Amino acid sequence: MADTALQAVILAGGEGTRLRPLTLARAKPVVPLLNRPFLAYQLALLRAHGVSDVVLACSYRVEDVRAALGDAEHLGVRLHYVIENEPLGTGGEVRNATDLVSGTLFVLNGDILTDPDLSEMRRLHETRGSRTTIYLQPVPDPRQYGLVETEADGRLKAFREKPTAAEEVTTNTINAGIYLIDAELLTRIPRERASSIEREFFPALIADGIPCYGWCPTAYWRDIGNPAAYRAAQIDLLQGRAAMPLAPPGQRRDGSWVDGGGIVEPGARIIAPSVVGAGAVLGPRCRVGPGTVIGEGSRIGPDARIEGTILWERVEVGAGAVLQDCVIGADARIGDGARIGPEVVLASGTIVPERATLTR
Repeated sequence: MADTALQAVILAGGEGTRLRPLTLARAKPVVPLLNRPFLAYQLALLRAHGVSDVVLACSYRVEDVRAALGDAEHLGVRLHYVIENEPLGTGGEVRNATDLVSGTLFVLNGDILTDPDLSEMRRLHETRGSRTTIYLQPVPDPRQYGLVETEADGRLKAFREKPTAAEEVTTNTINAGIYLIDAELLTRIPRERASSIEREFFPALIADGIPCYGWCPTAYWRDIGNPAAYRAAQIDLLQGRAAMPLAPPGQRRDGSWVDGGGIVEPGARIIAPSVVGAGAVLGPRCRVGPGTVIGEGSRIGPDARIEGTILWERVEVGAGAVLQDCVIGADARIGDGARIGPEVVLASGTIVPERATLTR
C-alpha cells in the first residue's frame, strides 16, 4: 500500500454469534442492509472522508465476503483481506494488518452502523497532537458496554469494564468502535496471540502517558450485532434517522426504492418507505410496507401483508400470509395464511407450513 494517512482497518473476525441464526448461512459483514452488504455502508462512509485503502481483518466465511464485495473497487475503495487462521481478538486483528498500513489510520469495529464526520475526527486528532483518538457515544444505559472516562479537555482517563451495579456507572460515554491511531503504536500489540485493544492496548497507552483523546460528536450510532438491532437499523435508514451514504439498489418511487426486473401485479401496494429488490414479484392485492425490505427474487403471494419486515433473497410468501416486524433469511418459504409476529427471526431455508402462527 502507499504511504498515506488515508487508510483503514475494519475488524470483522467474529462469527456473529449474537446475530444467529442469520449468520449461520452468511458472514456478518455482508448480511444485507436495504439489499446491500452491510460492509458496503462502512466502506461508503470511509470513502466519503477520503479513505481509499481498506484492510479487512476476517476469519469466518471469508468467501461470503469476497463473493459480495470482491476488491470493492465499485465502491470507490481498494479492499485488502487479512485472514486469521484462528481468532486473535480485536488486538490481534489489528496487529495482523500492520504490514499493510502506515501513517495514521482509521480502525472500525465491523458491526457498527454510524454516520459521524470522520474528517472532523481527523482535524481534532491533528490539532490536539493525539496519538490515538476514540469515537465516544453517549447512551441512555451504558451498563451493557464498556465505559470510557475523559478529562475535561477530552483526554482519555480510563477504560472500565461493563459495570454490574448502578453505582459503578461513572459516565454515560462508551467506546463507539471507531479509532484513529498512529500506526507505529500498533507494534505494541503482541503478535500471534489473542489480545484486546479495548482491555489491553488502550489502557496501556493511557498508563504510559501517550496522548489519547476522546471525540464525542452528534451522530447516529447503532450496534447491529443482534437481530432486533439489525432490523431496527434498517428502519432507521428508511425513516431518515441515519444518514444514508449509499442508496438502496433501484429507483426512488413515491418514497420507496424499487429495483428492476420484477412484477407488480394489479392491486399490489408498496407503502413508503420500503425497498423492493430486483426480480421480486408482488402478487395481486398484496401490501408491502411501510418499513419493509423485499430481497432480490422474492415472491409475495396474493393478499399477503408484510410490514416492518426484512426479507432476504428469494423468499416465497404464500397467499394471505401476514408478516409483522420480523426478519426472514434467504430461500425461506412461508405457507399460505401463515402469520409471523414481531421479533421472530427465521434462518435461511426455513419452511413455515400453511396457516401456522409463529410468535416470539
